[in-house]
Amino acid sequence: MSEKLNTSHTAPPFRPRPAPAQSDAIPSSSPAFGTPVHPIRPQKPVQPLKPSILPVQLPPATLRPLAFRTFTKKHNLTLTSSALQTFAAFIGKHCGVAWREDGLAERILDDIAKSWKKNGGGVIVPGEGEDLKNILRNIESSLSEGKSAPQNVLNRQGSFVFGAQNLRDESITPGELPGVLSRDHSQGSLGLSTLEVDDDDDEDDNDNDQTRDPRQWLKVIGAFEQPRLMYNWTQKHFELIGRPPSLLPDPTQKTHLFRHRYNLIHQRLLRNESFQTSTVGASRTSTLQRSSSIMTTAQQAYKLTPIANLLGRSGSNHLILGLLTISPTGALTISDLTGSIALDIGHARPVPEGGAWFTPGMVVLVDGMYEEEGSAVGPAVGADAGIGGTIGGKFIGFSVGGPPCERRDVTLGVGSNGAGNLSAGAGFGWVDFLGVGSERGSGTKMRRLEQRTLKRGSAHNPTEGRGRMVIMGEVDLASANVLQAMKKILGVYAAEPSDESPMIFVLMGNFARYAVMAGGGSGGSIEYKEYFDSLATALSDYPSVLQSATFIFVPGDNDPWASAFSAGAATALPRASIPDIFTSRVKRAFATANAEADSSGGERVQGKAIWSTNPARITLFGPAQEVVLFRDDMTGRLLRNSLTFRPLNGGASSETACEIPESTVASKNSVQAKVSIEIDIDAAVETAESHLPAAKTRGSSGTTVTADLVAARRLVKTILDQGYLSPFPLSIRPVLWDYSGALQLYPLPSALVLMDPEAPAFAITYEGCHVMNPGPLVTDTRRGVAQWMEYDARTRRGKTREIRF
Repeated sequence: MSEKLNTSHTAPPFRPRPAPAQSDAIPSSSPAFGTPVHPIRPQKPVQPLKPSILPVQLPPATLRPLAFRTFTKKHNLTLTSSALQTFAAFIGKHCGVAWREDGLAERILDDIAKSWKKNGGGVIVPGEGEDLKNILRNIESSLSEGKSAPQNVLNRQGSFVFGAQNLRDESITPGELPGVLSRDHSQGSLGLSTLEVDDDDDEDDNDNDQTRDPRQWLKVIGAFEQPRLMYNWTQKHFELIGRPPSLLPDPTQKTHLFRHRYNLIHQRLLRNESFQTSTVGASRTSTLQRSSSIMTTAQQAYKLTPIANLLGRSGSNHLILGLLTISPTGALTISDLTGSIALDIGHARPVPEGGAWFTPGMVVLVDGMYEEEGSAVGPAVGADAGIGGTIGGKFIGFSVGGPPCERRDVTLGVGSNGAGNLSAGAGFGWVDFLGVGSERGSGTKMRRLEQRTLKRGSAHNPTEGRGRMVIMGEVDLASANVLQAMKKILGVYAAEPSDESPMIFVLMGNFARYAVMAGGGSGGSIEYKEYFDSLATALSDYPSVLQSATFIFVPGDNDPWASAFSAGAATALPRASIPDIFTSRVKRAFATANAEADSSGGERVQGKAIWSTNPARITLFGPAQEVVLFRDDMTGRLLRNSLTFRPLNGGASSETACEIPESTVASKNSVQAKVSIEIDIDAAVETAESHLPAAKTRGSSGTTVTADLVAARRLVKTILDQGYLSPFPLSIRPVLWDYSGALQLYPLPSALVLMDPEAPAFAITYEGCHVMNPGPLVTDTRRGVAQWMEYDARTRRGKTREIRF
């Protein structure tokens, strides 16, 4: 009876299911046998046999012209001999004698090239490897009579559901299905962004509070979190370094640091139009006229000469690319991957005149003449020709210039109009430099999302909106004036609506005037924690700003723990963030503000404080925008270590190597006409856009504004041409060898925040990269005035703002 009661009260979902009928049940009309529950599946009709194709043995030399036209001319890929042999055997087997007449081979090669690029393959296609075998296996399964079978077009979600349903009935793994790939595999191979993006372009589908906030697609990448890539010179692409990083790496990594810098600049030069030789024959180049055409003949192209090739060519002119160094004997030398040679700049001129800095540790272009040792005078006593790779003699430089910069869209292979259109030229668009997706994998989609989100957030007031970034530099928390000025600035933005306030606040050190825990005037660790406690108290007065913004803190050389042993001197780059022991009160202030916002209801992106490294990178909408944050006393270091060139008037040498005479600035055109040089002057610096503080224009004469503008352009051109944030010897500015990739500016970022307290505040655009220096928040020369930088992500331009407190 109990069993019956238990059975009757059992919930329907938990009742035992009836046993399924046997799949091999035999039907019978006899009552003694039960009829099967499920009807018998009808047998599948016999498929007609595919017409056979007679395989042929196709010689690789016969297929070479077609493969070259498809892979090299159309897809910018290079085939190896083993790959060509593999393709010849594959096409001869599946296409037969009709491979040429029906165009089957060309279509198959085109499909292989497209699949290779989609899977993130390199520029060179090797014949061996599992990647190529998988591509050929997938294409082989879809061939019918040498042609690709038509495939159904599935949407993004339906394709995965369809594949999952098939796997329930058939014993086939996802790897065996050529058309079904998992989500992780497809995104990893194509370099897609890990951010969740809806494919629908309709604005109404994403019209909610959470997706309206652009901070949903904001990511801060520290220097120690950035992917470590190395440029492979032989295969012409970037490779991920598999070896784990270390603070005490092998000494060979020091050599790799400079080798990587040189290879990046060298390949950048070779892709420049000025260094490319025309492919037009000599018979046709003689009839070409330069005039207004952009065509470059073979006689107009520059050619780089390795230093080792200077031997035996005394008295001839050459253009060399090398690293400026100081030899153990104190002489200035220039080195490349083949050797080094003494450099004589007694008669050299900088290019452009007064437009860039040149210090040891920089990679430069030098045009001059090689002079063998003992050709003009007798050999010097104690000459060390040939020792340690040093070439005997010296190289007399006539002009010294930096390597020309390369725009971001050219590096990534994106159209110059900024709309995300892919160009036909070569580039590194498939490389994921920051771990947020590649440009060709997700750049177009993220850029479309960026335009929709930022345009909607700024519909009411074009000068305001969520796309703004507030940058404050040299925030000395030990000063009462700095805290008072910060409260004034936060009060201005707190008065704005939450959906129109800035999305990012960047506070850059030094957060203490003197080195902490090094006997400085700012005290020890207890006093340093009190500084941030005072900052937390000031931030708590503006909960609306904390709820709707992300605060990013970038340390300086005086901040712990690096300042404990550096005493305020230059520390090793990149440097770690401020320890959590000092920032607990600031984090508590954000937690309290977010708790108050959550109690009011509604879904929103919470405000937070991020303690980042120096340098740090901000990515907005994946690869669409990249902003680099860097704090360094760059100008002072350039002043102390720059090279001195002979004055133009032939008189006594100048007092300082960095002084720019007013005559040089006023009569720049006449000076350039007198100096005979072989390197074109960069016109982008002359037309660079600049937004200088209005107070300096009102309080100073026109000459002061011109001097500040020239100094700003000089600093910007030097850093961006080098493509490196610390172009100095390791003895002057130490660098962690395994993390030197975090200092690279390749490709150029969308914006660079170079916080230099010794340089005037500026905002200049050079080669598509907007460089800003907010300057100190409060200066001693202008009391009662606070200045900061405001960057707009929509226009990608910054401007200096001031307020009295």
